[in-house]
Amino acid sequence: MPHSDPLVTIDHFRMEFGNQTVINDLSFDIKKGETFGLLGANGSGKTTVIRALLGIYQPSAGELLINGKGYTVDSGIRLGYLPEERGLYKKETVMTVMTYFGRLKGMTRKAAEQWSLSYLERVGLAHKATVRLDKLSGGQQQKVQLGVTVMNDPELLILDEPTKGFDPVNRRLLMNIIEEHQRAGATVIFVTHQMEEVERLCDRIILLKDGAASAYGSIDQVKKKYHGASLDDIFVSIYGDTPKGEEI
Repeated sequence: MPHSDPLVTIDHFRMEFGNQTVINDLSFDIKKGETFGLLGANGSGKTTVIRALLGIYQPSAGELLINGKGYTVDSGIRLGYLPEERGLYKKETVMTVMTYFGRLKGMTRKAAEQWSLSYLERVGLAHKATVRLDKLSGGQQQKVQLGVTVMNDPELLILDEPTKGFDPVNRRLLMNIIEEHQRAGATVIFVTHQMEEVERLCDRIILLKDGAASAYGSIDQVKKKYHGASLDDIFVSIYGDTPKGEEI
């Protein structure tokens, strides 16, 4: 269950690229132990929020804090980030890549290998352990990337479209893995366009449009604001006039 203390605080965040304002005075928090849906159409500013939170972008104004301070790699928080644009070493074998990332996260080689083998068994890829990543399908690579993300039991999991392109069987498998980390107390930031996933996983949500919050609160609160409409209908009512562009 979520605690009342925020793990993530976004306070009067503004982001400008040249003369374009991408995020405009955005404030919200994410409580410890909750799963928080960061939602919006393409170009609404979701990825900008994540990149600024992780220190990849410097905000034009405001603060983005994890545990009360700006994030750095030596902040002491165990963090797992699954970006929408996947990035693994394609010329290496699955086991080499997973063990490498496990070592980066502070695991011993043996512990990283054992964890990786157990994970690969679970997601049906044990027979691919010694295969190069570029020989796997996109969905198989995605499973490996999720494994790298949840290694070492992160306190904060940031998942950007984790089930994108998955068939229903594999989507359910990944959702089950995410739910296990929820039950273990992880705080999860969840970016998705699948509203049924939001309904299943999220405690609270924010819906961004043009870098500002169109709605923010629990799923029940947001539905109440829109007279009991489904999340799908709310999404369409807010973003239906937004042309599909590139994510910012």
